Amino acid sequence: MSDVDLRSCGNPADIRRSSICRTRALHAGRRIFRKVNLNPKETLNVWFDPSSPLIKLSLEEAYEALRTFEILGIGKELNVRASTCSSVVDKLGSSSSLKDLFFALRANVLFKCEINEQVFLEIGLRLKASVNDANSLLDFYYAIGSLRLIKDQTSEVDVFLADADGIFRSIKALSQSDGRWRYGPNNPVSSTYAAGIALETLAGVISLATSEIDQSLIGTLSNDIVKLFDGIEKYDDGAYYFDEKLVDAREHQGPLSATSSVVRGLTAFAAATSGSLNLPGSKIFGLAKFFLGIGIPGNAKDLYNQIDALACLESNRVSIPLILSLPATVLSLTEKDQLKVRVSTVLGSTAPPLSVKLTQAFSSDSKDASIIESQELKFDPEADAHVLDALPKIVDVGNYVFVFETVLHDQEHKKVYATGGRTKVPIYVTGVIEVDNAEIAVLDSDLGSLETQKKLDLVENNAISLSANHLQKLRLSFRLTTPLKHSFEPHQAFLKLIHETKVEHIFVLGNSGKQFEIILDFLGLVEKFSYLSGTYDIQLTVGDAVMENSFLRELGHIELDLPEPPEKATRPPPRPVDAYLRYGPKAEITHIFRDPEKLPPQELSLAFLGLILVPLLAFLVGLLRLGTNLKNFPTSTVPATFAILFHLGIAAVLSLYALFWLKVFGSIHNVESTRFLGNLLDVCRAQNPFSPCFNLGQVEIILRKRENAFATTMFGTRKHINEIWLAGLLDSVF
Repeated sequence: MSDVDLRSCGNPADIRRSSICRTRALHAGRRIFRKVNLNPKETLNVWFDPSSPLIKLSLEEAYEALRTFEILGIGKELNVRASTCSSVVDKLGSSSSLKDLFFALRANVLFKCEINEQVFLEIGLRLKASVNDANSLLDFYYAIGSLRLIKDQTSEVDVFLADADGIFRSIKALSQSDGRWRYGPNNPVSSTYAAGIALETLAGVISLATSEIDQSLIGTLSNDIVKLFDGIEKYDDGAYYFDEKLVDAREHQGPLSATSSVVRGLTAFAAATSGSLNLPGSKIFGLAKFFLGIGIPGNAKDLYNQIDALACLESNRVSIPLILSLPATVLSLTEKDQLKVRVSTVLGSTAPPLSVKLTQAFSSDSKDASIIESQELKFDPEADAHVLDALPKIVDVGNYVFVFETVLHDQEHKKVYATGGRTKVPIYVTGVIEVDNAEIAVLDSDLGSLETQKKLDLVENNAISLSANHLQKLRLSFRLTTPLKHSFEPHQAFLKLIHETKVEHIFVLGNSGKQFEIILDFLGLVEKFSYLSGTYDIQLTVGDAVMENSFLRELGHIELDLPEPPEKATRPPPRPVDAYLRYGPKAEITHIFRDPEKLPPQELSLAFLGLILVPLLAFLVGLLRLGTNLKNFPTSTVPATFAILFHLGIAAVLSLYALFWLKVFGSIHNVESTRFLGNLLDVCRAQNPFSPCFNLGQVEIILRKRENAFATTMFGTRKHINEIWLAGLLDSVF
């Protein structure tokens, strides 16, 4: 059974109707939290590192994450103090909101940042003024909670409330007759989540009061708590939870948030007062079952609420739940496993001296017949568990329900701890099932007489060979017995016939008395077999959760001779496609490019280049001999602009020649050797290695067009360009 996030189950009505959500607490009474194997250095360093590119957490989220890790006992080696303290100092040193101050002070409790006493003094004065001016529940909650945090961090600041009774009454005025609270005097909506906040706030008022609070106010508040618990919801397994009854609120809180809020408020109020609350221990125990039974929530906020609420229940003045758990709920008769039971608090702390009794055990199929009556388990100090040495001899393989009862030795402990009464735990007893009397036979359809019969050894695969026609039958039978020689009926028993074309036919075996038997009448199966004659492989599958030797055996094959199909017969199903051929890797596609043309030696090419440059050098020498100058170059703005553009165009044409020569643009058939295009391909592939980036066919077409255009422009009009360029140059020189 997978863990279920309770909030994903919708409202409470949907939770109760959903089969998944109804079974989410099947093993709730057997779960305890233990230290988990995480690598917090890789996670929290990312969360709290200022240079991290991930989304930064607020101080509220940072505190909740750190508090969760602190409760679980991990993350002590993390180096996140500097980055978190920097945010704390910034919030405390600025005019932050009450909420920011509250969570900054909370984070400071964990890290003990270096805060100037003057800062605490200024914050304390501001918070006291905020308490006097507050008119909403959240304002009281953040202001009084911050004063309590300052009180725990320094003794130099006066945080006590002179008019504690008046503040208590102002907050109490927001309560409702059913134990729920409103967020403000102008807000008619009452909330269970707000009730938890109010209880926590009033606990802070009591701890900050300069004189004792009026006991009548505390008594009234205690009665409100009892009324609040009168409206608690309950699951069939004994788990209790609170839920918001108003579904159209602006910020609806789910069952997990509402329940954790009430637990925090309840335990805080109980710690601040000396009296006792008249709450049944079964409800406190049911709250623990709720938090332990929902699994791991789907977000960090809910995880914090779950872990923090369990920490509140771990040590409180109301009632401390003791959880009974089993290291293993599957016991093997073959291995002679012992039944072990552990009892601890919700976070795994050691329980006080107690005894565990196995009051009853019965099969899931027959709840009236008990196989064990009131047997006390022995305590093993080394294993820290209560042990049942051996199961009774009448216990056979199957599903059972064991009923345990926890009894505290000290009577005073009964006032402190809640055991939850009797706990039912499903137990699975497994063993090796004996398979015998296995045989397979071909029968005549008319007379039912045996034509062929063969014994089978179902411990290993068989290689029998049978043949039959459509007028005959195939019979397979075997017997299954438990270690106590009782008849055993597995959860799954299938016979599969697989045609040589990979078409499969599956049949369910029935239990006829003491053995399993199936008879296949091929005359009635010709249409199911689509009149396909040929070889059919025979495969038998038998399995069950409590059967240690579940098996899948190849029995051999049978040659079937079926009649020819009529004209309107159903066509055989298409041959199933091999999943590997369909979804597996395809054959590699290789591109074959044209071999590069053979080039002359480099020395010959350089010599030819020198010969080409000789006329240009002769031309330049000739210009110098003739005494060229730039006297006739246009000086007016417009003519000079056109003259410059003309010469730049000629220079650009020559630059294209140079770039082509330097292989900045290479051969259209050798894209990889082209510097510009090759580098562009490398960049694109680095950004997305799974994208083709450029279609090589498209690149070749584009380069062909550019080459043709280049050839037409450069060679088709070369003579005209040279004449214009030479005439313009001579005109400007002379």
